[in-house]
Amino acid sequence: MMLSFLVGMLFFCMVTESNAQLSENFYASTCPNVELIVRQAVTTKYQQTPITAPGTLRMFFHDCFVDGCDASVLIASDNGDAEKDAHDNISLAGDGFDTVAKAKLAVEAQCPGLVSCADILALAARDVVVLAGGPGFKVELGRRDGLVSHASSVDGKLPGPELDVTGLVNLFANNGLSITDMIALSGAHTIGFSHCDRFAHRLYNFSALMPVDPTLDPAYAQQLMQTCPRVGSDPNSVSNLDATTPDVFDNAYFLNLVARKGLFTSDQVLFNDFRSQAAVVRFANNAEEFNNAFTSAMRKLGRVGVKVGNRGEIRKDCAAFN
Repeated sequence: MMLSFLVGMLFFCMVTESNAQLSENFYASTCPNVELIVRQAVTTKYQQTPITAPGTLRMFFHDCFVDGCDASVLIASDNGDAEKDAHDNISLAGDGFDTVAKAKLAVEAQCPGLVSCADILALAARDVVVLAGGPGFKVELGRRDGLVSHASSVDGKLPGPELDVTGLVNLFANNGLSITDMIALSGAHTIGFSHCDRFAHRLYNFSALMPVDPTLDPAYAQQLMQTCPRVGSDPNSVSNLDATTPDVFDNAYFLNLVARKGLFTSDQVLFNDFRSQAAVVRFANNAEEFNNAFTSAMRKLGRVGVKVGNRGEIRKDCAAFN
């Protein structure tokens, strides 16, 4: 009984310590203007290249889902074996990397050696959501940058476009995120685009008896076929993830799912599956409810696998270990 009590107290202390690792005011005395500095750099980049928004947001997800939010996805390797070189990360937009690099330069100019790349990425992810018309929220800070980055560590940790609800739930649960968190974070697909090879199987090779995925709206399927023809398609051709307001962070993604206009299998299943359908409908009918769920999920995501103290470092260059 005493052993059980001690183990329980140890677990409680670990949880308490984990929750105390990050703070909204972490840099209050060391770099009080860090949020403004990052916001200015991100805004400039966004005004130059709007793809900065989906690129940066997606990069934050990919970083946190692989060994925690530690900026390991930013590391560049001469051998092509870092996280960013993994198959599932090759399509990450260069503008996302550039956004963090420019924000880091701006921060270093005023607060050298104090702010981690992981924290800058977390702030930038929040800022691009706001710039695209989405909700603002407080970002917890205090992360250290990771000391390893391997392409092999990415395998099986990122949600693919073919996953069903069970696969999505399990993958998000591995990161301490609920089914509601998963659905809300999927709403990030309200901005950005995807290459044809990520969804073409739904248009031409779904099954022998039914070439086109029957869960796709027929008119929407025809629209996608115009962009991604079966023969002669440009490998660089892309379609918007949100067919209605692709550059605005809103709840149209969920309205599209109800209308059977989800681009990926992993999008449309959220409406088709009874376990997630009710939340999709709620978010489609109430933008504020979606915004609240999304900001809550983003804060939870930002706590995944964080490194503090001697478990990490403050990189001078986000693309290289010190």
